[in-house]
Amino acid sequence: MSDTYASRLAALPVRDRRLIIGLAGAALVALATGIAGGLLTALARAGFIPVEPESGYRFLTLHGVSAFFYWLYFAQAALLLGFAAIERGNGGGAIGLVRRRIAVAGAIAMVLGFGLGIFATFMGAPPLYDGKAELLEGEPLTLLVFSLGYVSLGIGLMLVPATAIATLLSSLGRNRRDRLDALGFALLAWAGFLVVTGFAAIHAFLPALLWAIGLSDFPAAQETGWHILFHNLHYLPLMATVLVWYVLMQVLTGVKSVFGARFSKIVFTLYLVFVPPTSLYHMFLDPGLPDFVKVTGSILSLFVSVPTLTAFLVIVASLEIHARASGARGLFGWLRMLPWEHPATTAVAAAVINMMLGISLAFVLIQEKLAPLLSDTFFVPGYFHFFTVGTVSLSLLAGLSVLVPGLTGNPLRWPGLLRALPWVASAGLLVFGGAGVAAGYMGVPRRVIDIGYGGEAPAIWATLMGLVGVGGSVMALALLAYAVGVFLSIFWPRDSTAAQAPANRLEMAAPTDRAAAWTGPVSILVIVAAMYGFTIIGFELMQNLPVIASGGAGH
Repeated sequence: MSDTYASRLAALPVRDRRLIIGLAGAALVALATGIAGGLLTALARAGFIPVEPESGYRFLTLHGVSAFFYWLYFAQAALLLGFAAIERGNGGGAIGLVRRRIAVAGAIAMVLGFGLGIFATFMGAPPLYDGKAELLEGEPLTLLVFSLGYVSLGIGLMLVPATAIATLLSSLGRNRRDRLDALGFALLAWAGFLVVTGFAAIHAFLPALLWAIGLSDFPAAQETGWHILFHNLHYLPLMATVLVWYVLMQVLTGVKSVFGARFSKIVFTLYLVFVPPTSLYHMFLDPGLPDFVKVTGSILSLFVSVPTLTAFLVIVASLEIHARASGARGLFGWLRMLPWEHPATTAVAAAVINMMLGISLAFVLIQEKLAPLLSDTFFVPGYFHFFTVGTVSLSLLAGLSVLVPGLTGNPLRWPGLLRALPWVASAGLLVFGGAGVAAGYMGVPRRVIDIGYGGEAPAIWATLMGLVGVGGSVMALALLAYAVGVFLSIFWPRDSTAAQAPANRLEMAAPTDRAAAWTGPVSILVIVAAMYGFTIIGFELMQNLPVIASGGAGH
């Protein structure tokens, strides 16, 4: 880890460090809870454990609420506050959080929301992670508690980023810098997106809460609010992932973007330009949606990966150019010069590979001709986990594996094991995701726990779901072990003082005019080829796919 980041994290005020560590700890607890629910769901779907359908849906609710909502957003809150607190020092002033009490209130609201969500999962009929009002119309108390949990989360997602925004802006002004650098600008955009997501959560679930206490009519239009919220929930973690990569590139190697701060700011701004208009594809299963809107949604959705891929190119090209200036040879020779001794490096490397697979598959689902046939099949969880687990979760864990030890002063536990675990998790994900995508092409429904249908289902379904169970188990246990290794660094310091990060091997080599970077462009070509391949397979199998839920809930 670079001395600047290490010293700044260690020098943060005690109260700031306690708040950020608390959010990181809550994130890891939420992740462990979500993994438990996901593992039970995978085993039930595979038929490895006998469960009643209601129990299966309860496991699914526990998994979705804990992992998709609270793990991803506790982790983002911790990383955002940590990065913002030390970024403030770039303005020449003191480091640390401004308006910390606002973030404390937000953290309390998020923890309260997590508790309410878990409690509601077990108090009545399983609400699933979207808490659809129509499913709980006969159980207003369950709907009340569940909706109150998400409203509390929304409040927290508006308060915590407010502190980050105040902290970043406080670095501007007299005797300080007159503008934010690329990272500060990106953190400000990230905080703004979190505020918008918090508002979207309140907008989606407050009507149900008010109906449950008798203060409003039944929320018949909740579906639209959910689509808006889900779109933010879907893509904001990808922006967070790219920012974590951007920070770790500097922390672990000392390398900054060779394209300059202005270009990096443009890249981060692209999230504001391309992400909001692409929410249309989440509504492709709405039977009342005009055809021209569906076509427009498909076209717009092609742009949704532009910011992520562009940022990927910036990061990879910067690392490659510096490495080649240091003497790296061959197409992939520069990779050997990266700091592989730190577990964060292997986690990010695995995340990049998983992202390429996830993006390739995502392009299949955003096509309006295929979406109605695939959206309610197991294709969705099959491809989606390449993002949520393989890309986002591994990247956030990589960020926490740097942030938490920096704040506590305790080394990571089991660094050798942690270096291997991302590859183990990715191997399990490849089995889970590959079998899940194939199952989706074969028509296996995503919202049915027992897919045997009394022996009437094709035999291949059981085989594919068995692979889903095996791959999911490997993926879950590897991810859990990584989370435990990071969590233990909060409380249990080791006697050993083994270095948490290697020396910055790339920062001494300045790029030259003749340095070239080919890995990024080649990777994009591979993604495009894979996208067309998966699309062709999808169209070839269209006639064999049942239309399960025309007019359903989309994604």
